[in-house]
Amino acid sequence: MDVIKKLIKNNIKLVTLLWAFACVNPTLGYEKSIQLAQLSDGFDAKATYMASCFACHSTGAAGAPKVESGNSAAWTSRLEKGMDTVVQNAIVGINNMPPKGLCFTCTDADITALVQYMIENSK
Repeated sequence: MDVIKKLIKNNIKLVTLLWAFACVNPTLGYEKSIQLAQLSDGFDAKATYMASCFACHSTGAAGAPKVESGNSAAWTSRLEKGMDTVVQNAIVGINNMPPKGLCFTCTDADITALVQYMIENSK
């Protein structure tokens, strides 16, 4: 429940920041506004995982490696290709996984943090 409250609170903060920033500087692009809001709020891998990755990675839907304690074997074949490849696949999408797992506000660095979070929580 705390995660849900935090997600709602962060979303309200993000919308408020975007709206306020758009009023101050309407010529700045939407993408840059989101990036500035992210930088001011920080990045929470766990909350982002719950919002964008959990649906597939908690169940193994569409072939996604499950994130659960003791399931490092699900990541072994992927990690044999190298961490850079795993991260790049997450960024551009692979098989049934859409680009960035539909985390439209995630930067490449955020995706790297999410991949590391999932791997660490599968040991």
